[in-house]
Amino acid sequence: MDRVHRIADRISGYANHVTAALLLSMFVVFLLQIIFRYLLGWPVLWTVEWVTIAWLWGILFGFAFVLKSADMIRLDILYNAVSRPIRRAMDVGVGVTVAAIFGYTLPHAWDYVSFMGIERTAAFRWPFDIVFAIYIPFHIAVIVRMLLLAWGGITGTRRPEDLERHPEGHDHD
Repeated sequence: MDRVHRIADRISGYANHVTAALLLSMFVVFLLQIIFRYLLGWPVLWTVEWVTIAWLWGILFGFAFVLKSADMIRLDILYNAVSRPIRRAMDVGVGVTVAAIFGYTLPHAWDYVSFMGIERTAAFRWPFDIVFAIYIPFHIAVIVRMLLLAWGGITGTRRPEDLERHPEGHDHD
C-alpha cells in the first residue's frame, strides 16, 4: 500500500505544477486584459473566457489530483469530540453515502458533459464538452476518495497525516 501512496504523491506533485501553471496563466492573462482594455482601449473577450476556464480547471483539477485529505476543509468539531470507534463509523457512513450519491450521478454527469459538445465558447469557439471535461475526473476522484475513507474506517488503516491535526490545515482556525 505504501507503493500506491508514493505513486499518488508523485502524481500529485506533477499535478501541483499544472495547477500552478493554470494560476500563473490566469494572472498573466488578467494583466493582459488590463493592458488591452485600459491602456490600449481594446476590449477583448478571450481574456475573460481564458480566466474563467482556467479557474474552473484549476479548482476541479486541483481537487482531483493535488489536494490531500488532510488539507480539505471540514467541520471536525463533532468528529474530534467523539471516540475513535465512532469516528470510524462516521468515516464509513459518510464515505459510503457520498460515494453512492456520486456513483449514482456519474452517468448523468457524463451525459451532460457529452451533451454540452453541441455548444461552443464565445471567444475560442471550443466545444463546451472539452471545457467541462475536467468534471468527470473530479467526479471519479470524489468517489475514489470517499471509498478510501470508508475503507479506512472499516479497517482502521487511515493514513496518519489524514488524522493528525496540523497548523497548515484548518484545525487551528
